Amino acid sequence: MYSDETSPDAMSPARLGHGAHVVDTSRSPHVRLRSVPLESVTVRDAFWAPRRRVNAERTLPSQFRHLESTRTIDNMRRAAGKKDGDYAGMYFSDSDIYKWLEAVSWQLAGRSDPELQRMADVVIEELADAQRDDGYLNSYFSRERALERWTDFDLHEMYCAGHLFQAAVAHARATGATTLLDIATRFADHICDTFGPSPGQRVAVDGHEEVELGLVELYRLTGIRRYLEQAAFFVESRGRGLLGRPYDRFGPEYAQDHLPFRDLDAVVGHAVRALYYNAGVADLCAETDEPGYRVALERLWANMTSKRMYVTGGVGSRYEGEAFGEDYELPSSRAYTETCAAIASVMWNWRMLAFGGEARFADLMEWTLYNAVLPGLSLSGDEYFYQNPLQDDGRHRREPWFGCACCPPNVARLLASLPGYVYTVSDDALWVHLYASGSVDTVLPNGQGVRVTQQTEYPWDGTITFGMGSAGRYALMLRIPSWCDEGASLTVEDALVPEALVPGSYVRVERAWQEGDTIRLHLPMPARYVEAHRHVAEATGRVAMARGPILYCLEDADHPGLELRDVILPTSPALVRVEPSDALGGVPLLRVPAERQSADEGPLYRTREGEELRREGVEVTAIPYFAWANREPGRMEVWVRVS
Repeated sequence: MYSDETSPDAMSPARLGHGAHVVDTSRSPHVRLRSVPLESVTVRDAFWAPRRRVNAERTLPSQFRHLESTRTIDNMRRAAGKKDGDYAGMYFSDSDIYKWLEAVSWQLAGRSDPELQRMADVVIEELADAQRDDGYLNSYFSRERALERWTDFDLHEMYCAGHLFQAAVAHARATGATTLLDIATRFADHICDTFGPSPGQRVAVDGHEEVELGLVELYRLTGIRRYLEQAAFFVESRGRGLLGRPYDRFGPEYAQDHLPFRDLDAVVGHAVRALYYNAGVADLCAETDEPGYRVALERLWANMTSKRMYVTGGVGSRYEGEAFGEDYELPSSRAYTETCAAIASVMWNWRMLAFGGEARFADLMEWTLYNAVLPGLSLSGDEYFYQNPLQDDGRHRREPWFGCACCPPNVARLLASLPGYVYTVSDDALWVHLYASGSVDTVLPNGQGVRVTQQTEYPWDGTITFGMGSAGRYALMLRIPSWCDEGASLTVEDALVPEALVPGSYVRVERAWQEGDTIRLHLPMPARYVEAHRHVAEATGRVAMARGPILYCLEDADHPGLELRDVILPTSPALVRVEPSDALGGVPLLRVPAERQSADEGPLYRTREGEELRREGVEVTAIPYFAWANREPGRMEVWVRVS
């Protein structure tokens, strides 16, 4: 049964001022790692800091203009009776507003930006005016569609609500204001009153998971337990076939409505929906430790990472239904790999990491950030990819906006919230998950204050120096990435730590620290080849190039007159050179001695005993995959033939 039970300090000023936690596990009873608020972390590196600055100064203002020019915000004005005309855009366009508001809120955490604040205030006022007296808010179901609300669960009403809840939590945590939170809690109360197991309530689930994430985080902020119980109700209700055949085209697997969550053993259906669902269930587990959910989450993660994930960390191999395919169905040029799906993977892995501090989740989170999320945004910060193929002939280019504009504000909110993913704390330790120059100033659960700085050129260089800014006895948990096969070393106060550092784990460094003490972690970054499982057909006889946490590719812009499909890499990457460059924002390039198969020889088909085609030596240049398609159009290849 539902209850309005709240924690003792629910909605108190102290709770609202607890800090700008992106995913607040600071009070969650079933996790090992506790979140650190955004304002406690600074990022001052040469990689992420410029991107976050572009996000604030260019990306978010340009997105506000797109939301206005596409009449997405006007839809709210129309719902409030301020404007006439037809509804504009997709039926779930409200969610684009909410993701943008969340991004602005995280960007405002710990810093002042009057112009971003002004834009947010404009939008929040329109939302308040558009909200119905009973708390309902959805601009698509207004005016001529007002009587159609909650009649078609393929139309994303709860999905939009979930994004509103996440935006409201971010806004309240970052600014201390409750204007957006008041709107969100009124809508959440309406949903809790409408759906549930009690007499007079309805049993239903939304076609697109998201509301579960928003409800749990709303509970974490307000302490109102009915929001947590409502999230649990929606998870328990899914998997019973309530959605029928979504859009009269797909089976129940499309929206993960074919089996109860405890029984799932493979990631299926629409990739973004599936991973938002998994992230929401992980949030629920952190609060309730629901039996069977954790086991299912582990099964799904194993299935995705061993059989249904691209080498980039991207997921979703089919255009049809934006869906996962079968095991090892990972085509390159037709890879869908939606940017939103990569972001959902980051969100899910972050939540899995909190349970026990297992490095495999942080490894995948980092890899996905660099190689599956970042390609979705141009270096200029104002053009986007929806799909992220691993092979292209030059026709796939970023766009300034989309009719279905879910990806642009999603990238913006992840970049804005990024400092919240760098560190966590456990009882007596500060955990370092991502490496970037900057600092953290926080308090461990045992009351020990911790101030630590990072200095590094990561991801281009694997040396990270930590400076201890506070005295006391505590531990640092430093991640040794799984890509670092051998040779990692650690020195404390210039004394080499003799123990072996195991890739794919955390090393614990504990002592009674004095202010000014230093730790130096060195992670060797030779170029390496990555091979696919033999059942990934399009990668057979090919390798991908990587260095550190960065995946590389070949692009025509660096190879005039060379057909990239004719390139054959040497058996070993030992001779690969790393060179600095002024191109593409100064990213290091890989210079690779290779061969090319003569382009003017060879029939369409030949017998295996036929004459070998002529080869000649060439040198090719590999660039980070996240930076492709920022120059003139041309072919791009991630998987390259190998001798």
